[in-house]
Amino acid sequence: MTTLYASPANAWAEPVPIDDPIPEKPAASALTLTLEEFASFPKTEPTPAPTDQRLVRWARINYLGELPDGSRRLYANDLNGKLYLLGKDRQPREYLDVAATFAPDFLSGRGLGSGFGFAAFHPDFGRNGKFYTVHTEWEAALTTKTPDLTPQPGTRFHGVITEWTATDPKAAVFAGTRREVLRLGFSGQIHGIQQIDFNPAARRGDKDYGLLYVAAGDGGRGTTSDDPQNLAIPQGKILRIDPAGTNSANGKYGIPAANPFAGQEGRLGEIYAYGMRDPHRFSWDTRAGGNRLLLGHIGEHAIEAVYDVGAGDNLGWSEREGRFVYNRADRCHLYTLPDDDAQFGYNYPVAAYDHDPPPGHPCTADSGHAIVGGFVYRGARLPQLHGKYLFGDIVDGQVFFTVASQMKKGAGRAPMYKPRLVDSTGKQVTMADLAGHARVDLRFGQDNAGELYLLSKANGKIWKVTKAAYPAGVLPTFRQNLVASYDFEHPLPGDPAKEQDQGTSGSTITLVNGGQAMRVPDKAYRGSGNALQTRQVEPATAGNDDWKAGVYGEPGVPSLRAFNGVKATTIMGWFKMQGQGPAPNSNTADPADYYGAIGLAGLLSGNSQGHDVRALLELITVNGELRVVALARRVDGSSSQTFAANKPWQEILPRDTWVFLAATYDFDTATMKLYKNGRPLDGFNTVTGDPWGVEGDPEPDVTSATDPRGIKIGGSYPQNTREQNPCDCRMDGLMFLDRAASPAEIRAQYELVRRR
Repeated sequence: MTTLYASPANAWAEPVPIDDPIPEKPAASALTLTLEEFASFPKTEPTPAPTDQRLVRWARINYLGELPDGSRRLYANDLNGKLYLLGKDRQPREYLDVAATFAPDFLSGRGLGSGFGFAAFHPDFGRNGKFYTVHTEWEAALTTKTPDLTPQPGTRFHGVITEWTATDPKAAVFAGTRREVLRLGFSGQIHGIQQIDFNPAARRGDKDYGLLYVAAGDGGRGTTSDDPQNLAIPQGKILRIDPAGTNSANGKYGIPAANPFAGQEGRLGEIYAYGMRDPHRFSWDTRAGGNRLLLGHIGEHAIEAVYDVGAGDNLGWSEREGRFVYNRADRCHLYTLPDDDAQFGYNYPVAAYDHDPPPGHPCTADSGHAIVGGFVYRGARLPQLHGKYLFGDIVDGQVFFTVASQMKKGAGRAPMYKPRLVDSTGKQVTMADLAGHARVDLRFGQDNAGELYLLSKANGKIWKVTKAAYPAGVLPTFRQNLVASYDFEHPLPGDPAKEQDQGTSGSTITLVNGGQAMRVPDKAYRGSGNALQTRQVEPATAGNDDWKAGVYGEPGVPSLRAFNGVKATTIMGWFKMQGQGPAPNSNTADPADYYGAIGLAGLLSGNSQGHDVRALLELITVNGELRVVALARRVDGSSSQTFAANKPWQEILPRDTWVFLAATYDFDTATMKLYKNGRPLDGFNTVTGDPWGVEGDPEPDVTSATDPRGIKIGGSYPQNTREQNPCDCRMDGLMFLDRAASPAEIRAQYELVRRR
């Protein structure tokens, strides 16, 4: 057969190596997904016993779907050989043992993708009883059975697609017949046939109805051969076949006439799209008329990508990895695109992230990342998740989302976000927490209503996404920048002396010295139930018994990294003053000595001892008079600037009255502003000149590139080593943003919460 493909190697215009291909990282999102345990599967063992410990899992569950017969039964496959059905009780019951059927040729103990890889039920299964599986075979099968299409040299395993016909589609256990549809030969024990599936949006009479899509990897040969670009062979491609047809070379399936290379000399008519390394998971966005196929594609050196794949598309591997040149001679870098790249017509990712290996990591070693494709949520139960493509990383279990409408073919990469995950108790978790292992082996599933599920091979469990919500009473434009937020309605399960962050960072704070008693029934705004009480406990006694809140870490608090090298920030919240002024100084024996400030809320600097701040909302004595201020320092250990309100503090914060205060800090323009109940407060800077050092280059001006050492609320030293500036007050709805909110946004936030 003739090999037809075009190599752009001679057209490169001196591409340049890149150390960090995708410098922008997934942004933390305030969108919170609640994951409730849905099902647990029995332990299984690979065949033969594995030599790679990554194959030693509790149960290698690979997908969860729903039968298309109206019975509402779910199905799940285990790579070690079992196909399960789940009824209303969510208990997995064996429907078919694929491993036993094909023993001794069946293989699941060599290669991460080996075994019973996938099951796809025909859209008319309820009437015709047909479904399809893919599994791997080795040893005797390599000599007694022949691949249908050109195998790779030195074939080490076969990927086999089988059609099963159930005598009774309603039966709880399979009984019926089977026939082999397609067998492919792969030279490596990786990157075989990863998924087979039908377009769920296609209806009877549509040209795509009943056509089976087959994601076939490059068998590990993409780094040393042109297989993914070779249109004469099936490896490194997505194929599309008609199981009911007969016009293929083996006569066991049909080649759809609409396939892009059907009938072309020297090109496989089965090919739908090509240029792939490991096309791991694909799905359709049903809102797009069923014609938009989204593929999670696992990269070689650095790029994990989502592609919008159409008929005839070339994803570029192994000339390209993502939107970069892949150079086989340099395993340590990807390269910029040549000037004439457009002529090759490659289809580039609509979303992607890179590996970001730790310093010193060998550039040719596996850094432990691999994308797992997911689904665009189009269900009816979770409106806040609607239109978002949920996917993740197989290895560490990170969960991501993009906005489907922002994933536009040919328009670059859409922004990626990381939602907060909580369990059924509301406790913030990671998938590694739920899986009980650092290697999660994450997969996604979907039922016919469009509801989503997350799977882990580590412990053989499935969780359902049951809620998707942004923090109540948060302005939509704040959601992606709300790094930390505390409403004092979310005690940490098992430790009520801690409060869970409702922002993006997951920075749990401690209610110091008072614990649960510091949550008092008071409402700053409609919908609130509790407020935080802070106060000085024993003013005549030196000690650390004041009620305050916060978090402190001497090396810096990594979860607050959004404030590392930031251009601006905002602190806002509700405050009710209960004291008459600054508290007695418990650090001295002089009863007439009072503190010179009242602590409200602040973000500590990167070298703070628990008092020094990067940004602070507080009452401080200025020129002998207590004033409401915004105070900040741009550079750790350097000078601070204070913006003091003109009005007397008692007018701004009248006793026993809830007031919404906000402060913005723009480090690039050296500007701070104060607001009361959504309205600006006039004020003045207390330091002349340029205390932040923003004049001159470099630009823009940002804070020190250090993680803040924490947050302090109601007084300094959240690590409880000293008492200073306690506040006899109540607080609610505290918010810390990594940008400066506009005056209109602050007003809108106040009105939003006030009118709830």
